[in-house]
Parts: sequence; structure tokens; C-alpha cells
Amino acid sequence: MTEPLTGRAGISADLVPLDPARPLSVVHLPGGLTVAAVSADWLGRQPAERVAALMARHLAAGEGDRAATFRSARRRTEWLAGRLAAKHAVRAHTGARRATRAIRVAAVESGPRAGKPFVDAPVGIGISHSGGLAVAVCGPRPVGIDLELDRVLSPALVRVLRSDGVLAEMSPTLRWACKEAVLKSFGFGLRIGFREVALTGWRPDGTFTWSAGPRLRDAAHALPWPRHGWAAEIRGYAFALVW
Repeated sequence: MTEPLTGRAGISADLVPLDPARPLSVVHLPGGLTVAAVSADWLGRQPAERVAALMARHLAAGEGDRAATFRSARRRTEWLAGRLAAKHAVRAHTGARRATRAIRVAAVESGPRAGKPFVDAPVGIGISHSGGLAVAVCGPRPVGIDLELDRVLSPALVRVLRSDGVLAEMSPTLRWACKEAVLKSFGFGLRIGFREVALTGWRPDGTFTWSAGPRLRDAAHALPWPRHGWAAEIRGYAFALVW
């Protein structure tokens, strides 16, 4: 399969919780998805003892050590916000009564899929962060998510992103988010290259379709392929999901 099925996703932008002013939001979306958002802006304003208490409450043994490896306070806060979002998404999606601390979020350590997050449960997860907000998605199959704060891109990059010829209403930042969400669903990120994802359509309801280039088809031939794509511009962010 080289592009998602054409069924409508049934998601609307007002269901997606993108608000940096709220410390935590969790919603169930059509398609069997659960999305959680954690405000990195809020987290970064908390005193050190408050952050330490949150880490002790929510991080499993060893996860706190990973947080300590980031030299940049901003990057450490983003990482923590992403992990918290993933844990809350998994807990809400599975209906598990276990504490978030018992949900271990790990990542593929090496190879072309290095960095792809996963958990000790039969679900797929994805994490993204931008503009003071971290988001995570959990679903019954491999998923991809990307969040991009709307910003001015270089003219050269805009020309490349518009070369797909999708509807003019789709902004360059939203196109970028769609392509990256597809690549992240496989675990490749930008290692494969966003030119390997050609956007082929975008409906008014946010559903988008795409086709894969030869490198992506070759790299992902043995992996599950996403069946659906949905994207929208929400509160100054470009947001995309594939599953």
C-alpha cells in the first residue's frame, strides 16, 4: 500500500487540545485514537522541587536518568513534557488503572528507526513538541504525529513543499507536518527525507492522502502502513496525525 485509505477520519479541529495555557489535556478522538497534550511552557515555569516531584511521580526507574542527560534546560523540559503526554495518552487509551510511573516509554536505540517511541503495551504511540507544547497519540496500530508552530519557512523550502501541487489552501507548515507525521509513523523521521512523501490530496474535513517514493517503499516494505491521515491548523499550530 502506498497511500492511506480514503475513508473520512471524522476528526474536527475543535476536538484537538492544543492550548499551552493548560498543563494537561487528554481527549479520545474518532478512529480509536487518544491524544494528550502537556504544556512545556507551564512545566518550564515550575520550581525545581515541583519538577522533581513530578518526575518522581510519573517517571519509571531509569527514565529520570535519561532526562538528566540533556544539557539544555529547554530540551530537558520538552523531553519530559513529551514523556508525560505519552504516559497519559497510553493510560487513558488502555483504561489501565496502573500509575503513569508504571508505564515505561522507551525508544528504538539504533538502526533506521532509532528514536521511535514505544511502550510495554500492545499499542502504538507517537510524540511531538513545538511552540511550548508537547503532544502524544496512542492507538491500536502504529501511529504518527507531528506538531509545528506556524512560522516563516525559507523560500527554497516553501518551493519544495508546494511542488506536490496539493490544494493551495494547505500552508507550507501544514504540508511539512503531514510529511513528518507519515515518516514518524514508520519510525524514520527525516532520515528518509520528506521528499519521499508526496501529498496527493487534502479534503475540507482535514483528511489527507499521500504516496511514497522509492526509498520509503523499500525501507518500509515489511512494516505496517498507515491507513488514514488527518491534518489541520489549530491555534497557530500545524497538526497532523496518521494511523
